[in-house]
Amino acid sequence: MQNIFREYDIRGIYEKELNEQSVKLIGYFLGKEFLKNGAKSVGIGFDAREHSPILRDYLISGLNFAGCEVYDMGLVPTPVNYFANYTPQKPLNPKSSILNTIIIDASIMITGSHNPKEYNGFKITLNKLPFFGEQIYALGREIEKNLDMQIPTNTQKVEIDTKNDYIEFMLKEFASLKGVDKKIIADCGNGVAGVVLQDIFSGLELGYTWLYCEPDGTFPNHHPDPSVEENLADLKEALQSSGDLGFAYDGDADRIAVLTKKYNIKGDELALILSKGIENPTVIGEVKCSQVMYDELERRGAKAIMYKTGHSNLKVKMRETNADLACEVSGHIFFKHRYFGYDDAIYATLRVLELVKDGVDLDREIDELPKLFSTDELKVKTTDRQKFELVKEIANILKNPPASFPEIKDIITIDGLRINFTNGWALVRASNTTPILVTRFEADNQGDLELYQDEVQKVIALAVERI
Repeated sequence: MQNIFREYDIRGIYEKELNEQSVKLIGYFLGKEFLKNGAKSVGIGFDAREHSPILRDYLISGLNFAGCEVYDMGLVPTPVNYFANYTPQKPLNPKSSILNTIIIDASIMITGSHNPKEYNGFKITLNKLPFFGEQIYALGREIEKNLDMQIPTNTQKVEIDTKNDYIEFMLKEFASLKGVDKKIIADCGNGVAGVVLQDIFSGLELGYTWLYCEPDGTFPNHHPDPSVEENLADLKEALQSSGDLGFAYDGDADRIAVLTKKYNIKGDELALILSKGIENPTVIGEVKCSQVMYDELERRGAKAIMYKTGHSNLKVKMRETNADLACEVSGHIFFKHRYFGYDDAIYATLRVLELVKDGVDLDREIDELPKLFSTDELKVKTTDRQKFELVKEIANILKNPPASFPEIKDIITIDGLRINFTNGWALVRASNTTPILVTRFEADNQGDLELYQDEVQKVIALAVERI
């Protein structure tokens, strides 16, 4: 049971780990935690997975038993769920007995994000802040003490119109995009992005073609993870034949891929481009971001901050530093500038289109960046028990590294080990969500890239032998 309580969210396999008993308990003990923190009204949204509405009813039963007021947004992207925390809500039924607008104190998004179709989970917001880390672990420990507790079925809720409020907000905020002359191709991966994106694009009179925008939790066309190159094959083909710009989304639409005919623009590159539209920005990146991003931001007079990986970590750091923008390489883009400070792939799409409308050439922006050689994330399988011990042992080895190991300039330890060399860097960190070590390498030439990768992999193998 404890395995489903992760650093950033709750995540498990439907019926095996997320079943009627466990999800009712999650709802009940979450509800108690919400109430303890002054949050009585809870907004619920769910993604396209076939079991999401079933889990919603289990969750609502637990929340009701705890004494919360439950408001149902229905089928929405994760950013729409977040949006409800920042804007007054209206009942969907105009004849509702609730006459005043509703202030949402906490929200739960039921989503498996980009995971395989048998997975699902919960992303939680409390008083406009992510509910994560020790809060989630403590919740799991409390539930484990009460596994036999019986909670009655009670799916009473009030439906709210968050989706249309969100669409109206975007149409107003981006009215200047109306009729922009670009051929857009959007691949929603049969996730939930299309639930709002089609109405927004139509309302802005944009020229677009859809790929797989009908929500279907079996994901019949390709897996909804735009950070994996093979999932972009159909979008690339369509873009080459009949498009100017391509956008792809993960299953719950909090991550984006932006494509031109020439480039698949990664999250850190995209943040560099988006920062051009903000005066003297403060930008936060994760430890996997290219050094180019940090160096270029500083060169332009911006303030660049390196921080931990994870959408919850970055949201908290944005609030702490009053940053304008944050990013992850995987495509989470967070805007505080003109927005609310959370990751929203739909909003990021419209900010990209604003820059294009204003004359920014995306290809030229990438062409003008310093050329570096890098790997994608390379994953080393281990166990949840061993992964953090491995990182500690690697750090010990690097205090007195093997003779063949490249010269170390310094090691950044805010999230795993980012090892800086003369001509590049290597990252080794324990994933907070899966039993793996994540590695990534970057250098200013191919030879050093291969050297750094080979030598770090030898050190990882040595650490495995020692623990």
